[in-house]
Amino acid sequence: MATQSGLLRASLAASTTPLISAGEIARIDRERILHAANEYLSQAPVTITASSSPRSQGGKHDYFSEGDYWWPDPKNPGGPYIRRDGYSNSANFNDHREALIRLSLHLPALVAAWMITHDKRYAEHAAQHLRAWFLDPATKMNPSLDYAQAVFGITPGRGTGVIDTLHLVEVSRAVPHLEMTGVFTVAEFAGVRAWFAHYLNWMCTSKNGKEEEAAKNNHGACWVAQAAAFAALVGNREVTALCRDRFRNNLMPDQLAPNGSFPLELARTKPYSYSLFDLDVLAIICQIVSAPGDSSDNLWQYSLLGGARYKKAVDFMFPFIQDKSKWPYAHDVEYFDDLPNRQPSLLFAGLAYNEPKYIALWRTLSPDPKTAEIIRNFPVRQPLLWVTPV
Repeated sequence: MATQSGLLRASLAASTTPLISAGEIARIDRERILHAANEYLSQAPVTITASSSPRSQGGKHDYFSEGDYWWPDPKNPGGPYIRRDGYSNSANFNDHREALIRLSLHLPALVAAWMITHDKRYAEHAAQHLRAWFLDPATKMNPSLDYAQAVFGITPGRGTGVIDTLHLVEVSRAVPHLEMTGVFTVAEFAGVRAWFAHYLNWMCTSKNGKEEEAAKNNHGACWVAQAAAFAALVGNREVTALCRDRFRNNLMPDQLAPNGSFPLELARTKPYSYSLFDLDVLAIICQIVSAPGDSSDNLWQYSLLGGARYKKAVDFMFPFIQDKSKWPYAHDVEYFDDLPNRQPSLLFAGLAYNEPKYIALWRTLSPDPKTAEIIRNFPVRQPLLWVTPV
């Protein structure tokens, strides 16, 4: 007969065993990872220096994009653009964003492929991307976003443009894994970290960066997610502490309603998409900067005055991820049929809260969205990078 202490040890062991392991995720994703990585092996890096727009006020190495929802004014042809929320203008310059998204697809998949196979071809090709984007003087991007999401006739760049580099979050997550491969010199890794340190400083001190930090909706959450990821990469504890503080004192009270919904996202013309997006971004923040245990630094367990935690948001969206036909709000004006996908919030929250139903639903969803607009709002594509310690 088992002793009471033996039962206690067994219970504690069960409670600390994750519902899904890194090894299981590697098994689930092996085929999709290798399929993508093998395709990417033959494709050279493409950075922002490969294209330009005459409407950019920046130079060759300055990232430039134009606001998605801004259109020519039919009442004033040639005048300042006007906003049509939720409707993307395909004529706006988007090449730099597409290059950044391409990087965020290629590099993490290549690093994940190395993690599964230890085939250095994948690591060496991933290293080529890092060199091109962050080290090579001829092709690298400047560590600033002064000209992102410009609006014709109104502004050369806006704080909202900082959301474009959300696609560097998983790239930065891949760097420490790549560091273990031996394909980069110590000096090269130091150079990559220096680039992210400079960009993080720009985010924290520039006019555009400060504006985005103060945003109350998913834009503010995306600023924190980026700052948290880049601070983790470069070891900036001060910014890490700032990110925890903004989650507790700004993001949660500004965004989370008592019922677990995100009212600021529900008010948009794409309420379903933006609710899923915000749910994922907040989960990324929790995943990066939460301290273990029950301290106030464990963001998974942080509660507002009314008792609502981040879990309340997952529970609110869960039935609508499980069965979208139950969604009681307006349908998105675009791409409603292309959602949901394999939302990382389900995986991260499932592990954090030891909630089997989250993991079970995550397993059933498509990991690879095909629509460009959905890919743009899906920043975690290689969960293996997130559940494997470095």
